[in-house]
Amino acid sequence: MRDYSAMECPFNSSKMPAYYGSYLAVDKLLDLQTPLSLIEGKLHAHDEMLFIIIHQTYELWFKQILHELQACCEVLQQPSADDNGPDMNVVVHRLRRIVEIWKLLNHQVDVLETMTPLDFLDFRSSLEGASGFQSTQFRKIEATLGLRMENRFRPDYYKHTEVGGFSPADYSVIVEAEKTTTLLKLVDQWLARMPFFEESFWDDWGEQQADGAADTRELKFWNQYRKLYEASLSDRDEKQDLLGKFNETFFKTGAGDFSPTSLRAALFIMLYRDEPLFRLPFALLNTLIEIDEQLGNFRYRHLQMVRRMIGTRIGTGGSSGEQYLQGAVNKNYIFKELAGVITFLIERRNLPQLPKRLHQALRFSLVERGTNPL
Repeated sequence: MRDYSAMECPFNSSKMPAYYGSYLAVDKLLDLQTPLSLIEGKLHAHDEMLFIIIHQTYELWFKQILHELQACCEVLQQPSADDNGPDMNVVVHRLRRIVEIWKLLNHQVDVLETMTPLDFLDFRSSLEGASGFQSTQFRKIEATLGLRMENRFRPDYYKHTEVGGFSPADYSVIVEAEKTTTLLKLVDQWLARMPFFEESFWDDWGEQQADGAADTRELKFWNQYRKLYEASLSDRDEKQDLLGKFNETFFKTGAGDFSPTSLRAALFIMLYRDEPLFRLPFALLNTLIEIDEQLGNFRYRHLQMVRRMIGTRIGTGGSSGEQYLQGAVNKNYIFKELAGVITFLIERRNLPQLPKRLHQALRFSLVERGTNPL
């Protein structure tokens, strides 16, 4: 039995106790706000302090988002992450945290919008050449998530170090970030390796449920599902177009950076999300879609704020301002192909019944301890 009497009380220790201000380096933190309109101790543009604090806070939260993303990538880079254990739970937990951070960042715009256009004009001219576009951390976040340069709106904006662009050092950081394995790629690989359609799981799936005796059972399942999907479409839907996209997406070209195999796995997870072992995989996919949604909201809120503050004037960094932001809102999505899978869902009541062995494998109660069939 442990002798607790021998333990030293931390308050009697010779070690210097921690102190709030020292631990957080509060003095250094509060010295970092240096408004350009502060002349001889007088702040001539009152709202410049708010402007700086808001954007410095953005950068702190961007640092935390990168910290979470890097941890998620480390888990998914493992040869075989545990899909029903701590590994995937940690990834989902950290991605959900990122979602909550983005919600907070979007709410910060409400505070920034307490600054009126005339308040902003008090110091805007001193910002010429500087722009939120130049946030290296934000670009690293986009790159780590998987937004490729060629898929951005106006990629030429990102490829220079002239006035309004990046410093040479920051530009190099972004270029290197884009060479790393992205979260999007890791998710594609994770989906592709999921063995939902190993033949052993489908031995007892009745062949009479689909036409074409020469087909694999996987193809039989999807042939049947395609018919059910077609039957679920209304007269207002463009059936031929949707069925053509179904074939292209899930059996020919895939979509974006996702392979057909990966997107079939994503659709299968979404369809059978109520199966116990699919709950975490579904949560992962759903959270990625929500991150894209919050990023879209972030861009849209900034577009609206720019319209409110400067109208259609050129941005301080030299971009087209409103025009550029509108294009980024419309195009700079990362996981839109995952969201697109939702187009091909059918009602729960019409889902094909899973083979008995696969159905059992997807339930916690029948999974042997220490094993993971998926």
